[in-house]
Amino acid sequence: MVMVPFKHIVRNYGTVQQCVLPITIRDLYKRTANPPRTVKNVNGWIRSVRLLKKMAFLDIQDGSCLHTLKVAIPIKKMDETAFLKGMKTGQSISIACAQWQDTPQREQPFELKIEDPLESISIRGTVTHDYPLQKKNHSLLFLRSLPTLKHRTTYLGSLMRFRSFAEQRLMNILQSDDFTKVSPPVLTSSDCEGAGELFEVKTASSKNYFGKPSYLTVSTQLHLEILAMSLSRCYTLTPCFRAERSDTNRHLSEFWMLELEMCFINDVRLLTMVVESVLRRLIESCCERSSELIPEITLQECLSKEEVLNRWNMLLNPEPWKVITYTEAIDILSDKHRMAPFEKYEPKWGEPLQTEHEKWLAGVHFQSPVFITDYPRDCKAFYMKTNTSASPGRETVACFDLLFPEMGEIAGGSIREDNYNELAQEMRRRGMNSSGELDWYLSLRLEGSVPHGGFGLGMERLISYLFGNHNIRDAIAFHRSATGTIDL
Repeated sequence: MVMVPFKHIVRNYGTVQQCVLPITIRDLYKRTANPPRTVKNVNGWIRSVRLLKKMAFLDIQDGSCLHTLKVAIPIKKMDETAFLKGMKTGQSISIACAQWQDTPQREQPFELKIEDPLESISIRGTVTHDYPLQKKNHSLLFLRSLPTLKHRTTYLGSLMRFRSFAEQRLMNILQSDDFTKVSPPVLTSSDCEGAGELFEVKTASSKNYFGKPSYLTVSTQLHLEILAMSLSRCYTLTPCFRAERSDTNRHLSEFWMLELEMCFINDVRLLTMVVESVLRRLIESCCERSSELIPEITLQECLSKEEVLNRWNMLLNPEPWKVITYTEAIDILSDKHRMAPFEKYEPKWGEPLQTEHEKWLAGVHFQSPVFITDYPRDCKAFYMKTNTSASPGRETVACFDLLFPEMGEIAGGSIREDNYNELAQEMRRRGMNSSGELDWYLSLRLEGSVPHGGFGLGMERLISYLFGNHNIRDAIAFHRSATGTIDL
C-alpha cells in the first residue's frame, strides 16, 4: 500500500474538483494501526540532525501535532555524507519517497527510512548561520524576543494548537446550547465599560473619519444585546482593545473575548451555572485529548504535564464551584487581613477587589474556582441591574466575577437593566449620555424589552491557565501590551 496525499472534494459551479493537500505528520500518526508501505511527499522543518558513521537521523516537525517524525538514512556513499552534513536545524525539507518501518519498542511507534537521500530529500529553504532555535532549552523571555520564530518550538506551537482546540470546542458547546454565532463591529462610537480606556481611531488626513469620534471596541456587549433581542441567545469571539496602563502578566492591550448574551433570564445564579457548565464541558474535552494537547516536557517556568492534569482535575471536582456575595468576600478578606495583612491593599466594602484579594480567595481560602456576586453598584458598569434587596447607601448589582486559583478573574457578567426609566436614571446619575450618544441603547428598552444577561470571558487568561502557562502574553500569537512596541 502506498500512502498518497490527503484528498477532499470541492464543488465549484456544478463541477467536481479534486483538491490535493500534502500529507501531515498528524496524518501519519493516525495511520499507525494500518500503516502504508511507502510514504510520499512529506514536508517539514528540521528539529535536529544526528550524523553517525553509517547512519543519519533527522527529526522533523510540521506544526500539525505535538510529535516529530524520525527519519533514518543509511549512508552508503561519500556524496551522501556531504549532503547530509549540509543539513541544519531549522531548514525546511521535502521527502519525495520513504519506507515505513514500525518501531514498537521506541517512543515513536514508527520511523521513515530513506534509501537514496540525494533523490528523495529536497531542501526547500535554508537558514542563517546564527539560527537561534537550536536543540536546547530556551526561556520564554528569550522566545518572546523572536516573534517570527518562537512558534516553531514544541511548547509555543502546542500552545497555539491548544488555543485552536479550545476555541473550536467552545463554539461547538455553545452551538449545542442553541447560541448563534454573530460578528459585532470592532469599530464603535461608545465606551461599553465607561472607564475611558479607549483607543481612538483616526486616519492620516481626518480625525473624525465617520463624522464623530470612533474607537476600537473594549467589549461587544452592547451590540450583542441588540442581536439577542432578535436571536434570543448569541455569542461572539472577538478582539477587544483597552488602553489601560497595567503592565502585568495578566493584562494585554489587545485580547480576545468570548462574549455571550441571552434573553429571558433574570437571576445571576443562572448565569454562573451557564459559565460553569460551559467550562466544565471544555475541560472534559481537554482531558479526553490530553495526550495530543499537552507536551510531555514543558518549559521550566511553566507547569509540568502532571501539574496541568491535576489542575484540570481540580476544576472538574464534582462539587459545584463556590458562590459567595461580594459582602461575604469582604468579610472573609477582612478577617484574614486582621490576622495577616495583605501586602498592598486593605479590603474595604465599596472598593474593587484587588488581584491579591482574588488570588487569595480562590487559591488559598477556597482552593477552587469561586464566583463573587452582587458587587457594589459603583464598582461596576452602568448597565447592570440593581438588586432590589440592597439597603440605601449599599446598593449592589446582579453581577458576578469568576475567580480561578493563581489567576484571579477569568470571566465576568451580569443581568442587564431592562427597564427604560431605571437605566436612564442610572446613566444620569453617572453623568452619561448627556448628548444622546447612547439613546440607541436606551431605545432597546422601549421595543419589546425582556429580562436578559450575559458575560465575557478573557480567552488569553483561560488558555494560559488551562495550559499551565503563567503569562498571558504567550497565549496570543503576537502580544500587544502597555509598555511594549509594535514592530510587526
